[in-house]
Formats: sequence, structure tokens, C-alpha cells
Amino acid sequence: MSASRTKRRQKARRRADMSLLGGIRPPIAALSALLLALAALTAFHLGKVGNESVPEAVRTSQQYFAEDGAIAMRASLDESITDISRTATLFNAGDPVSADTVLDKLGNVYQKWRGTAVIEVKSGRLEAQRGENVPLKAIDHTKLAEANGLVPRMVRLENGETRLLTFAVLSWPGQPQKLLVASSSLRFPGVSLGKFRAIAVSDDTGQILSSDGLANDEQIQSDEVKEETERARKQLKKYAKIASRKTKANPLTTKEPGGGGFRGVSGSLLGPSNDGERTVVGYASLTGPEAGKGTAATALGLTVISLISVTEDRASLVDPFFGIVAAAVLLVIGLLAVSLLIGTVQKPLLQLFLESRRLSRGDLNRPVNRPKYGEAARIGTALERLRRQLLGESAEDQKAHNPGRGRGRIGARALLATCGALLLLWSAPLVLLLNRAGDSVGVPQTIVHDQRERTDTLADRVRRALNEGHTDLASVGSLIGPATTPAEMTGILERTLTQHGRYESLYVLQADGTITAKVGAEPRRPQGKAPAVDAPVALLESGNAPVIVEFAAAPGLKGASVVGELRIDFLNSLLKRPGLGEIRVIDEKQRIIGGNNGYLAFSQLPNESLRALVAGTNQKVGKGPRPSSVVLRGSNDDITIAAAVPMAGGGAAKPLAWTVVSWQPAKGLAIPEYNLQNRTVLAGLLGLTAALVCLGWLQIVVVQALRELARRAEALADGDRRTVLYPRHHDEVGAVTRSLEVIRQQLQELRKREASSTAGRSGQAAKAGRN
Repeated sequence: MSASRTKRRQKARRRADMSLLGGIRPPIAALSALLLALAALTAFHLGKVGNESVPEAVRTSQQYFAEDGAIAMRASLDESITDISRTATLFNAGDPVSADTVLDKLGNVYQKWRGTAVIEVKSGRLEAQRGENVPLKAIDHTKLAEANGLVPRMVRLENGETRLLTFAVLSWPGQPQKLLVASSSLRFPGVSLGKFRAIAVSDDTGQILSSDGLANDEQIQSDEVKEETERARKQLKKYAKIASRKTKANPLTTKEPGGGGFRGVSGSLLGPSNDGERTVVGYASLTGPEAGKGTAATALGLTVISLISVTEDRASLVDPFFGIVAAAVLLVIGLLAVSLLIGTVQKPLLQLFLESRRLSRGDLNRPVNRPKYGEAARIGTALERLRRQLLGESAEDQKAHNPGRGRGRIGARALLATCGALLLLWSAPLVLLLNRAGDSVGVPQTIVHDQRERTDTLADRVRRALNEGHTDLASVGSLIGPATTPAEMTGILERTLTQHGRYESLYVLQADGTITAKVGAEPRRPQGKAPAVDAPVALLESGNAPVIVEFAAAPGLKGASVVGELRIDFLNSLLKRPGLGEIRVIDEKQRIIGGNNGYLAFSQLPNESLRALVAGTNQKVGKGPRPSSVVLRGSNDDITIAAAVPMAGGGAAKPLAWTVVSWQPAKGLAIPEYNLQNRTVLAGLLGLTAALVCLGWLQIVVVQALRELARRAEALADGDRRTVLYPRHHDEVGAVTRSLEVIRQQLQELRKREASSTAGRSGQAAKAGRN
């Protein structure tokens, strides 16, 4: 019973000597576990690349498309709501006018509403109306004074269409209040759909309110087209309900870590397959331009859904056995590396631990079982010398008879380097050689078309923003007359500058070039110049910065104009859309005016291919220039998807002849070839990381301490009895160090006893000589 208790105590002391987190076992075990995990990851992860019928990049592109539609609709609705409110404010600041005058001036300036009306708030009597009949029965004029009485609302007509009603109050002293009502349809403003794509907007219940891209009944000319149209309508209804449920989630819970760009809820869905084609759906909720801040449009709870059918490609890019073979090779190489570490580093060190413990406990009968390699061999030789010294042999005699130290030719660092080379033999080809995408990557045509259509939508967005700015100035100019004082002009300009963040400065310019009233920054347009009559929007150069200046005539002041200078940051903010890469707005001389990232104003596009694309796009074909997109294949296997869209269309911005250009490297997209390359490189990098971490761990914690221990053990064997040996860590090396310290103390005691014995014999001899 006592013998077994003694063995248990010895095992407990041995386990206490070595920390569970230190020593040589944990890094080797960690390396083994990491290599096993990496082999499993390689086998299962690489084998699945290329088996998707629809690339992830195509699905992401449809998500971006829906986001573009949501941004365009939100901006259009908010602009419409703001225009009604601002127009009513400007009318309220002036003298009372009739309802017909209000609607006539409103119609002359804006052409965005399907119908407008003015009703008396108290009685509900209709005073004037323009355009289509406004559904006034849906308005409860008795509740207009409540907190949400003037909130925009959606109304469904008898024919199934939906109208958005927007309200503003007209109020003058001494007159009954009137309600200005504008009716608009939920149509997408300037969203380029291309071919074979449908887009719709639904409410919070999933009911489709409007759609574009589907053929009308009168456009259907064959049974095949009719069948495809009916199938698309059914799918839109189905996925509208799914998307409406998904967009009710918190945006923070739907974003990947680090995901930016669109601030609302968005995503993509895969539909059923039909005759080699598959439906891809993108959805996005209407969200405000600033994080955490909603608008009147976002409060409507609308969701945008885009739908397109793409051709499936079921051809696998890589044999699934590639991952299995790579994993098997890693297991073989890892087994060799781990076996080398266990056989040449771990076992010798554990052997030294047992031998040093035996010597420190006084068991000196057997010679030390010395390892064969490296620092362990040096320590084993030193232990053997110390064993003989404990038996009475002097260190000087050992030096005289055996001057060599028995150093191992191969050190522990060389063994670690060998293991690292073995793992590098597997990782380096994955990082540098295998599964390279090359210059023959097949870019899905859907992505190329989406680059063009999204750039076209962006160009239309810029054009509409410039036109809306000019319209706002025209609205201000219509309210300025001969009787308007400079102070009143300044007040009107102040309200406009506050309500619209696009302007840097606003001022009223007389026919002779003098400024009557101004707000905002100091005008950068040259002083003294008369208003531009034939150029409602002009581009000026002020130093190294472009200046966009808009002019709108003030009919009440002969020859005068309301001038607004736009902030270039406002133009750049319109271009910040994910998934399009670099975006630039250039003038007719191909000089850069604005962009979504850093650029040098008035410089040229970065390469000749893009300049040639812009030049070709602006060539008149038929009625005019057309949008275009291409895949540019350059040197070093660089593939770029580029699109150029002339800023065509009517309005005040038409004379500018600007072009919007976008380009992005294909390697940044989730295309199967690049996915395979990226995952292969990732596997290689993970292998390198595992080797670096674990072997570096061994080098820092074990090998360095082992080399220092070998030096001190040899010094102790050479006769150094004064240097105390302190263990650095509570591990195997530390245990050997403690044993050596015990041996050092034993040698000191042995030397003291020998000195005492020698002194005693000398004293006895001297005493005998005297006698």
C-alpha cells in the first residue's frame, strides 16, 4: 500500500514540475491539431469550388442592383416631398395668391407629379386641380391637424395602381388655410434595366405596388413571351413577400462584419431552375442617406425587388479530388514533420529530464543515456561528466583525458528548420503556383451587363440631381419680383440653402453682373460677368478645383438670374456605390470632374484603354451615343470590367456632354476561377501560419532555453560551481535546470567534505611530526 502511494506521489510531483501550458508537448500537439484541421478544410473546401450553377458574383450584383433602385426611389420620393413643402413655404412668405396661380406656377417649374390639387382645409372644398384626378376621398381633412396629419401616404386606386399623396399647408394671414396635394406614382426614376430584368416595389405586406421591365399585354406577340411574362409575374409576387419579411430585420444583424455601403437591409435569393436558366433575385429596403436617420420615404416601409434569369453553368472548374489529394499530401508531410519533432526534440528532452532527475536523487550507478543530436547530446555529455564528478573524478582530469565536449552536429534549430521546410514544400506551391486564374478567366456576361446598366443608372442619377438643382433655382426665381427687397431675397435663399445641401453658395445676379443678395460661401464665379442665358449649367475652373454653376432666370427681374454653385462633394457623394469599383465623371475633354475615391481634378483617365472606351462610347450611333461595357485584358493576367455611359437625356444638364466611367478588377469579384485561386492561396497561407506559429513557439519557449541550458551545463561540468541555475519556465527544460542546480549544490558539498577531510589529514600529519 505504501509503495503504490509513493508512486502516485512521484507522478504527481512530476506533473507539477511541468506546466500544462508550457514545455515541448503543447506546441507539437497544437501543430498536429492545426494540420489535421487544415487537411479537413482543404479536402472539403477546395472540392466544392466551381460547382455552383450561379456564381456568387452574379447574386451579389443583383443585390447591388436592388440597392441602386432603392436609393433612386428614396431620393426621388424625398425630393418630391421636399419640393412640395419648400414650394408651400415660399408661397407662404409672399402675398396671397389664388389656388390656380399656385398650381400654374408649380406646373411650370415641376413636371414630376401626375396630379396636383388645392383644397380648403376646414370645409374640404376643392379649389383647383391639375393633371389626373387626385383621390381626395382618401383624405380625412378633419384629422389634418393631428401629429401625423400631413405625413405622406399611399392610396390604391380602383384600377389597382398605387399613388403617393404628399401634402403641404398654404397659410396667409386673414385667409382660411388651404392644403396643397400632389399625387405621384411609385415608378423608378432613371433605373436602367437592360434586357430580361424586372424590378418592382412592394409595401410592408409584400403587395407589389408597381413594376417595370415586364411586357404589357399589348406587347406580348407570342405564347412563349406570354408564358415567360406570367412566370416572371408569379415569381415577383412570391419573392416580394419573402423580401418584405427579410427587410423587417435590423440592418445590423444582416451585415457581415465590416460590411459597409448600403445602410439598409439587402440581399439576394436564388429561384428555381428552368430549361438551363435560373432566377436570381435581389432585394433592398428604402433607407436614409445617413446611418440611424430615417426620412419621409423610408417611413413608407417599401422594398425594392429585382429579378433576372441567368444561364446556369454546371461545369466544375476543378476535380473534387484535388482537395482530397492536397489534404492527403499534407497529412503525409505533417506526419513526417511531427514525427521528426517527437523523435529528435521531444523524446531526447524527456530522456534528459529523467536522467537528470535520477542523478539529482543520488542514483549514480548507471551511465547517463545520452541523446545523439544537438543540444540534448551536449547536455547528456555534461550530465555524464557530472555523474563521474559526483563519484569522485575531478573536472580537471576529465579535461585532460577528454578535451572534446561531445557537441551534436545537428542542433535543434536545424531540426525546426527541416520541419519548416517540409511544411513549406506543401504550402509554397499552393500560394504561388497551383490553381492560378490566368488571363482566360470567363467573366459572366451578366456581370458585364450589370456594370453598364448600373453605371447608366448612376449617370442618370447625376443628371437628375443637376436638373433638380436647376429646378429649385427656377422655383426661387419665380417668387422674386421687382417689389422683393434684398433682405427678402436673402431670406428666400437662406431657406433654400438650408433645405438643400447641394449648394455651396446661392446669390441673385443682376443683368449687369452685380450681386443683389447672397448666402453661403463667397462666390467663385468671376465677379462682374453677366448671367449665362444659354447655359443653365456650366463648368468653371477655379484654381485646381472644378466649379459647377447653375443659372435660373428670375422672370420678375429683367435679365436677372438666381445662381447656385454646387459643392463638388455633393457630386462625389452621388457616385459612392459598392460593386462598381472606381467611378469618374469626365467632361467632353475627358478631364476628371468628380469621383467616388481620391482623384486629381482635371487629370486624364489612368490608362489608354479607358480613354479609348470613352471615345468609342461617345461616337453617335443612330440617334446618339450609347452606353457600353467591355472586359479589358491587360498584362500580368489583369482583367478589368469597365463601362462608359454618356450623360444623355433632357433637362438643364444636357449641354454638359459629360460621361460617367466605371471600372473594377475582375479578381475582386466572387467568380469561380478567382474563388478557387483565393481558397488555394488561403490554404497555403494557413499552412505557413500554422508552421510559423508552432515552430516559432518551440523556438522561443524550448529551443532558446535548451541552448542556454546546454551552455550552463557544460560550464558546470567544467568546474563552475558559483553560478546558480535558475529555471525560466516550469517545463521539461526548467525541470532539467532544477536538477542541475541540485547537482551543483551536491558538488559544492562534496568539495567542502573533501576540503575538510584533507585539512584533517594534514593536521594529523603535522601533529605526528611534532611528536
